[in-house]
Amino acid sequence: MLDVATLPMPMTMPSGGGTDGMTAMQITSGRSLCFGLALLATGCAQTSNVLPEYSVMKHSGMQARSSSGSSESRREVNVTKPAGAASEEVSSRVDRVAEQKQRDSRIQLVSAEVSAPQPAPAQPNEVAAETVTPPLLLDDVLHSVIASYPLLQAAYFERNIAQGELLQANGEFDLKLKADTLNMPLGFYENYRHSVGAEQPLFGGGTVFGGYRRGTGDFPTYYGERVTKLGGEFKAGVAIPLLQNRAIDDRRAGVWRSTWEVQSVEPEIQAQLIAFIQDGSIAYWNWVAAGQNVRVAEELLKNATERNEGLKTRVKKGDAPEIELTDNERLIVSRRTKLIDARRKLQQSAFKLSLFIRDANGQPVVIENTRLPRDFPPEDDPNLRSIDGDLQAAVSNRPELRVLSIKQEQLNIDYLAAQNLTLPQLDAVVTGSQDVGSAADPKKDDKSPFELEGGVVASVPLQRRKALGKSQQIEGKIAQLRAKTQFTQEKIVAEVQSASAALHAAYQQLGEARRSLELSRQMEAAERRKFDLGDSNLLLVNLREQATADAASTLIDAHLNYFDAAADYRAALGGDVVPQ
Repeated sequence: MLDVATLPMPMTMPSGGGTDGMTAMQITSGRSLCFGLALLATGCAQTSNVLPEYSVMKHSGMQARSSSGSSESRREVNVTKPAGAASEEVSSRVDRVAEQKQRDSRIQLVSAEVSAPQPAPAQPNEVAAETVTPPLLLDDVLHSVIASYPLLQAAYFERNIAQGELLQANGEFDLKLKADTLNMPLGFYENYRHSVGAEQPLFGGGTVFGGYRRGTGDFPTYYGERVTKLGGEFKAGVAIPLLQNRAIDDRRAGVWRSTWEVQSVEPEIQAQLIAFIQDGSIAYWNWVAAGQNVRVAEELLKNATERNEGLKTRVKKGDAPEIELTDNERLIVSRRTKLIDARRKLQQSAFKLSLFIRDANGQPVVIENTRLPRDFPPEDDPNLRSIDGDLQAAVSNRPELRVLSIKQEQLNIDYLAAQNLTLPQLDAVVTGSQDVGSAADPKKDDKSPFELEGGVVASVPLQRRKALGKSQQIEGKIAQLRAKTQFTQEKIVAEVQSASAALHAAYQQLGEARRSLELSRQMEAAERRKFDLGDSNLLLVNLREQATADAASTLIDAHLNYFDAAADYRAALGGDVVPQ
């Protein structure tokens, strides 16, 4: 780039000098020649550049001032035409440069004053001294969701609940201790009875029991079994079911059901994790898109604000009607209003995102705008994915099917328990007892020998309506669950296909939106060149700028649609796993 500050400047000699002095016309020609060469070098360098991104679009105000400056330069060159052919060549070059594609602040500086000092470039140590805040990435949001999202933490406590239910179910097999004391100190029969015992249910069915009792005093003859020796009686026995409660009973059914409930907690937590990651991803992309829209609104306002100064100069010189200045001021107010609305949406999206971003204490963190990414990340081509493989992966990974499979196992247990009730109750009982100590009545000592007792206890409801009714209920629930499982599997396939279609459409829309923005920039640049040459008006320039802004917003929406679709597709595949 040619630095105009280093150009050799002609020395101005006093008027009326000697024969070797330079006339005022020659001084003017030399200065015009330097000015023209500077413009030519700057314009050629600029025409080789590609169109900049929308975020660094040309400043309209500088263009307007450059246009007025160029008209003054052309008038200065026209004054010096009689000096010779060199001046005419410079003038023609200046006219061609005035029609170049881009005009920036450097042209303004040259056209205003060739000898203006150039600003000193930033020193490397000054740039390095600036603190660079890293942008917030999607992975940062997802890590925060997994580590500290409150609803996910609440879901983790489902493990404690399920483990508690399992422990409660196992409590049916606890060792039970029993004790009682029955005394009759007053009355015709004065007696005292005390007993203590234990009962242990068996997981394989049946019960083992044992205990100690002591009965002393006067008992009627029909309660003679209550009398023991003075040392008391020890007793033990076992009850074994032969039909009902042999393979399954209510106690074992509860333990098995609770065991399956513990296993169902993990897929239920995974289902919530998938939903939270999906919601967090969408909140993040909405925040990024809102930041991009703020940049578009700021550029629109900047263009109108900087153009306003150039219009004031042109109106004063009579090069533009005053109504154009009024219209541009109207644009400034309108675009400032849109910028306020865009910033409001950005702030609201940051608040929503704070629900998924938390500090070490678990409190929401509102992310500053300085951590906004400069642009959306590159997109993955969805055509590289295999839809058949993704369908199989989704059916295998989705937690909903695993939850339904566990419910099926629980219903199978309930059905076995209902079938168990249809069997007659037939239990075998064996007990043995032995009294110790001296006889309470020496005249009657019938408690000395060891006693062994065995028997069978049977009972059955003839109609068995309770058992048959419960079996019918469970059969209906199993049929419902099978239909629900089939529909869930079909729904998963449809969700994957729908998300894939949305992802492909969003990817195609991105290409079209980029092309639309490129064409809009070209039309805007062309309209600005015409405006600088006086062949257009502010209305058409505003329309071109607004069309470019609309195209930029469309591209932002296309990015948002793509990454939202990507989040939906990720959720449909169900690949997120609960950390252990």
